Amino acid sequence: MPGFELFGDLERKEVNDVLDNGVLMRYGFDGMRNGHWKAKALEAELVKTFKTNHVQLVSSGTAAVSVALASAGVGAGDEVIMPSFTFVASFEAILMLGAIPVIVDIDDTLTLDPKAVEAAITTKTKAVMVVQMCGSMGDLNALQEICTKHKLLFIEDACQAIGGTYNGQPLGSIGDLGCFSFDFVKTITCGEGGAVITNNKDYYTNADHYSDHGHDHVGNDRGAESHPFLGYNFRISELNAAVGLAQVKRLPEFIAIQKKNYGILRQAIQNIEGVTFRKVPEGGEESYAFLNFFLPDLEVARKVSTAFKDSGVDVCFHYYDNNWHYIRKWDHLKNTKSLFPLSSEIEQALANLQNKSFEQSDHFIGRNISCLIKLSWTEEEVKERASKMVKAIKSSL
Repeated sequence: MPGFELFGDLERKEVNDVLDNGVLMRYGFDGMRNGHWKAKALEAELVKTFKTNHVQLVSSGTAAVSVALASAGVGAGDEVIMPSFTFVASFEAILMLGAIPVIVDIDDTLTLDPKAVEAAITTKTKAVMVVQMCGSMGDLNALQEICTKHKLLFIEDACQAIGGTYNGQPLGSIGDLGCFSFDFVKTITCGEGGAVITNNKDYYTNADHYSDHGHDHVGNDRGAESHPFLGYNFRISELNAAVGLAQVKRLPEFIAIQKKNYGILRQAIQNIEGVTFRKVPEGGEESYAFLNFFLPDLEVARKVSTAFKDSGVDVCFHYYDNNWHYIRKWDHLKNTKSLFPLSSEIEQALANLQNKSFEQSDHFIGRNISCLIKLSWTEEEVKERASKMVKAIKSSL
């Protein structure tokens, strides 16, 4: 991770094919494109990769979450339970629909704590969204059982976990809808792009229409298409899809490299007293996009983070002090800093965050260090990195 590290002839071939053909838009212009459909081809490949019935490409992972929720009927006043540790796009996508993000604690999987989810359910709850952060997953069986019991939608945001599996199923394919990002720093990149996947035909049809201004995509004359309902523009371009089409064919190659590099680093630090690792639920296998480990306390974690930077160990994150990924620094959300008026329900729900504590989440995120696994490292570079990590950790304990 990320896939751009290994751009090659296959990506160039697919992009040049679009440029030579001249049609950059994924819909219409049938007579000009001479049978070239990169977005359609990528969707077909992703159906196989994710072992799902339907895939709808969109413009980003954020768009994927909004489109997925809208396609299943989530909207104004509905509550969507989400984790305290994620990317800001999670609550942005919920708010975009006028829905209310309900933020709850994570556990040692670094994803939703099922007990916290159960405690947060109200009569307004419509969906539970697990975010498979940093290449791994939560207790999906427990979360699915909760959703079934309370008749809630189960949404998987697997934007950071492409290639991971749970009981043999690809992450993203287990819930009612799955969401993926193919932005510039993902294991498979389109530059910008995302996908909604589902086995529910109605949700797929809704996603197909909603992401393109409500077009029903019936017939060969785009101007004559009907609009069964309101939609918006979340289309991916043929250029972006072309890059992804090349990259998805290389996913097994990328995962194998990540697993090898991850294994070298983990083996190097696993016997250091005071170092433990995130929990991967039984039956789960990470995508190996990140190595996540815990230190004894917040002070030590901060020392290790500083020591890593000082010794040249880059792309390692202490999310407790990070502005983007943990609720502690989401002041713009807590203070409802919006360019447009928010509903009174949303304002009240967000205002409540100012006084809400997330001690359990603090316990895990405060002690966690997350190291991205690069695809471009040589084995020698990985071993050198491992040596520096060991030295930095031991000097901080």
